[in-house]
Amino acid sequence: MTLGCSEPYKQQDLPEKNNFDEAYASISTDLLSEHTRILSSDEFEGRLPTTVGETKTVDYLVSEFKKLGLQPGNGDSYLQPVNLLEITADPNVTLKLGSQELNYKENMVVATKREQTSVSLENSELVFVGYGVNAPEYEWNDYEGLDVTGKTVVILVNDPGFENPDSGKFQGKTMTYYGRWTYKYEEASRQGAAGALIVHETAPASYGWSVVANSWSGPQYSLASEDGNAGRVAVEGWISLEAAEQLFKEAGQDFYAMKAKAQQGPFHQALGGLTASVTVNSELEHSESNNVIATLPGSKVPEEHIIYTAHWDHLGKDENLEGDQIYNGAHDNATGTASLLAVAKAFSELNQAPARSVTFLAVTAEEQGLLGSAYYAEHPVIPLDKTVANLNMDAMNVLGRTKDVAVVGKGKSELENYLEKAATRQGRTLTQEDRPEAGSYYRSDHFSLAKQGVPALYAKGGTEPWDEQTAEYRKKTQVITRGCYHQVCDQFRESWDFSGVQQDSQMLFEVGYDIATSDDWPKWNPSSEFQRK
Repeated sequence: MTLGCSEPYKQQDLPEKNNFDEAYASISTDLLSEHTRILSSDEFEGRLPTTVGETKTVDYLVSEFKKLGLQPGNGDSYLQPVNLLEITADPNVTLKLGSQELNYKENMVVATKREQTSVSLENSELVFVGYGVNAPEYEWNDYEGLDVTGKTVVILVNDPGFENPDSGKFQGKTMTYYGRWTYKYEEASRQGAAGALIVHETAPASYGWSVVANSWSGPQYSLASEDGNAGRVAVEGWISLEAAEQLFKEAGQDFYAMKAKAQQGPFHQALGGLTASVTVNSELEHSESNNVIATLPGSKVPEEHIIYTAHWDHLGKDENLEGDQIYNGAHDNATGTASLLAVAKAFSELNQAPARSVTFLAVTAEEQGLLGSAYYAEHPVIPLDKTVANLNMDAMNVLGRTKDVAVVGKGKSELENYLEKAATRQGRTLTQEDRPEAGSYYRSDHFSLAKQGVPALYAKGGTEPWDEQTAEYRKKTQVITRGCYHQVCDQFRESWDFSGVQQDSQMLFEVGYDIATSDDWPKWNPSSEFQRK
């Protein structure tokens, strides 16, 4: 049976007095606050994978899952080892772009994913390739008729619909995967380019230059591959808008005029014979991190699973900073990990487990490009054809209760029918996320499972405050949460109102409970780019 738009779901028989309401109520603000406080404390050193911060975080998670009586999710282990390649680029690097000499973190960042201690671009011809998109379904190929072998491509961030939403191109302001920076490097690599540089602009990127500088500096991780990632471009990175403006001017072009042409249709343009030169020296280290996985076995069909995900990692610490050096990652994502633990506790307190198994997956290296979830999706512990649905929790709502629920990537799957029921219990309505242009659906761990065909839901508190008091609190707190994204000031604050986190965690608990007590297999909607494989 499949859940349609108007069909009620069918629950398996459970004890008449299964204590759902008690379990629901066990997800308390105090519990969520305490887990968040502990995980984001200085003791955990910013939860960087492969460091002592990981050891403390993983130990904490395993200990909590054991307390709840959950079983190891990977055979007899709560851990799934993830093989990582750690690459730390020497920050003493200069990128020569035409006549400009750009400085690391100031107006450029460069790195490599190749397993090489030194990679170089030597007078690599620069070519502007618009949005760097090759999308047959949109009849769009910026690389058509272009040979970029040995060249360095300069690419706009986001996709062609963002600044031209009424054009009918792509999905308007709603970002597609073609707008994500990860895709742009992947496509440049497929095209055979030597280097790929994305022009940073705050609005289409959805974050400022400081986020780029902080996220790309220090140790960077990728999944280890047999060929040492030889198929990737040698050098990938970002340049500031100001550097791009100057580059185009030197090439006899106007950046904004070229950008306007790139929005109208597939476009590429050589940059006047200008070249890029840089040598990236890196220290390489193979390392092992861990996903943490725990399961509540189902009472009737334990081979079928609902998976909750949250990433436990953050950015660690930077000893080159003066003063505070720890990226505590309280909002991103100690709150999501706290929610994962609280929902696990609620399931553990049911009189009888649901018919289907419920699995809790705390993944590593999300900040490095969804690596932990990508590894799991490529090496699933639970067969993907037995994985009914994925519910994700990332950077939960510390802005107080809301009347609406922001569905990230609204309209993608029938999971939203379950979500609507759970939201209605709370007197809430479903809305689209307020900034679909940010491409948030492609920026968290559910995306790794979605790419494999598993219906995946990412939803959290919206923008409409529950009452006037919450509205006042929200105005003050929102400035902090936005300004502290990937900054050392993302710290636990006693003033945070966890009622919004509670509201969303209870809602997602109900969604998972209803699917786990049903025999339905929710589908992707026909308009979605994802389908069961």
